[in-house]
Amino acid sequence: MNFSRNNRTENADEFIFGIRPIIEAINAGKEIDRIFIKQGLRSDLYRELMDLIKQDNIPHKFIPIFKLNRITRKNHQGVIAYISPISFGNIEQIIPTLYEEAIEPLILILDKITDVRNFGAILRTAESTGVNAVIFSSQGSALLNSGTIKSSAGAIYNIAICRSDNLKNTIDFLKNSGLKIISATEKDGELFYKADLKGPLAFIMGSEGEGVSGEYLKRSDMKIMIPMLGNTASLNVSVAAGVLLYEAVKQRSLS
Repeated sequence: MNFSRNNRTENADEFIFGIRPIIEAINAGKEIDRIFIKQGLRSDLYRELMDLIKQDNIPHKFIPIFKLNRITRKNHQGVIAYISPISFGNIEQIIPTLYEEAIEPLILILDKITDVRNFGAILRTAESTGVNAVIFSSQGSALLNSGTIKSSAGAIYNIAICRSDNLKNTIDFLKNSGLKIISATEKDGELFYKADLKGPLAFIMGSEGEGVSGEYLKRSDMKIMIPMLGNTASLNVSVAAGVLLYEAVKQRSLS
């Protein structure tokens, strides 16, 4: 079952600037990927924008003016918003629907994957292995842009992508919904090919620099690892995701 609601925009790198245009875009139902706001900005219109940001849980970050000027030299009024190239799915709707259709959920959670090429490559692999949804944090993750689309080879439009404002709560929801939570680690874990990857489950993949966050490891039912037999310390996160997902596919197809 395809839960993707990912419709193309005319320009995957589209951004809008100026407080009033951004307010109008939000009110018109545009899917906002992220908003950058000048530090120290204050006005009645700014407060109206912040009310909308909080109401819709839109990811945002306060940055110095020179960083905004790097994005555009036009009159941005201290605010720039990136329009997402896709529409996001709702994992709390997806999971019950999968169970209703007698489908055992296979979910992928990305913890602070900041490289757009890795993000896109993971989406490509996830779509190819039948992952039902990919979840990422609204904070500290890569922007979804033309680089993500290109490296995903278009898979971004064919898989449900869910943005979470609180990954801890999302993981708790998945656990309470009967999914086994499995974190990928570099050293401390069961060998992936010996682990039971059948049934409803969610993999958590962490960034190459930091791995899976400790707070998510604590919520995991199992930690698994890929053995490294050469001198290389670890695999690229997109490659590691492919190894684990295809092992899950193999086990689930044979069960």
